[in-house]
Amino acid sequence: EFALRNNPRTRQSWLAARAAAAGVGIEKADLLPQLTASYAVTRTQQVTNQGAIVPWQTRYGPSISLSYLLYDFGVRGFQIESSEYRLLAANLAHNRVLQDVVFAVEQAYYRLIGNDALVRVNIQSLKNAETAFEAVRKRRESGLATVADVYRAETLVAQARLNLTRSNGELEKSRGQLASVVGLPVNVGIAVRPLEAPPQTTEISASIGDLLARAKASRPDLVAAEAQVRASRASANAAARAGLPSIEVVGGSGRTAFNDNRPSASNYNIGLAVRIPIFTGFRETYNIRQAEAQAAAAEAGRDALVREAEVEVWQGYYDLTTVSSSISSTEAQVRSAEQTAQATLARYQSGFGSILDLITAQQDESNARVQRIQSYLDWFTTLARLQVAVGASDLIKAGGGK
Repeated sequence: EFALRNNPRTRQSWLAARAAAAGVGIEKADLLPQLTASYAVTRTQQVTNQGAIVPWQTRYGPSISLSYLLYDFGVRGFQIESSEYRLLAANLAHNRVLQDVVFAVEQAYYRLIGNDALVRVNIQSLKNAETAFEAVRKRRESGLATVADVYRAETLVAQARLNLTRSNGELEKSRGQLASVVGLPVNVGIAVRPLEAPPQTTEISASIGDLLARAKASRPDLVAAEAQVRASRASANAAARAGLPSIEVVGGSGRTAFNDNRPSASNYNIGLAVRIPIFTGFRETYNIRQAEAQAAAAEAGRDALVREAEVEVWQGYYDLTTVSSSISSTEAQVRSAEQTAQATLARYQSGFGSILDLITAQQDESNARVQRIQSYLDWFTTLARLQVAVGASDLIKAGGGK
């Protein structure tokens, strides 16, 4: 909610929609009479046919002119239709931007809680490495371990500290990314609740065919692309008829005053004008060709976007199915790795086993925990990606930090 109110992209798309709404008003202005008022002052000196010079004369006064288009073979109607479709496309584009902003927030949010969980995993890994190092050191003091064992354990501690430092850096980067997405400066920290439980995954009840049909019918950018096609087609129809005659009502009125003793005079006129374009340097021909090409390009762009949307839905559906099954696998992997690491450490502290077995067990435990976090993050981000691909946010109910 905060991002939708503060992200600059939402303001940009909303202002674009308002500009498109003004464009409809501009086109509809041609349905009304056009009035123009003016006030002129002229000073002239003329010479008669006999060569006599007429004294300077000053004329001044207001005037008003009227024009109203009666018929133009549908050009105005197609122009208005085109602007209305462009307004619809702008509104739908705004809706899509809102969905994109929501998706960006979801990605940044889940990346942040994932990095936070990774920091906690690396802290635990560092503690385990230090425990192993302390066990090796004691065995070395008792003469049961070699210097090489101590160095191996010390290397494990250094690697764990490096991993913790890197994960802390990624955590701070993700904090800045989330702040930027919601429209805040990157140095403003946002407190989020950490990931405390596995996500409650649920199977998607809709089939892949249903999701594809839903995306075509309701995804805003696809509907906007269709609106752009219809707007371009209406513009092409308007261009095709722009070279036909048009009928206008014209009229005007004015009043002229003089700087001498002559009385002022008023004039009025009204008439019917038929405008017939004869030759415009082939301008109309090229206007028609351009409009037709733009309409065909809009159709091609719409079809390409539909194909891209189908691929996004297809991949998102099967990605979500895959990551859903991986969560239970990583949970079992973590439980097994933890038990193995604990048993190996106990054996080593009792004087049995080698340092290599202990290091391997601890690394396996750390890797399993990282993979579990990644499976959580994959679930959330894949679900969000599928939702934005379909253009809906109610495909599935998710818990555990959603």
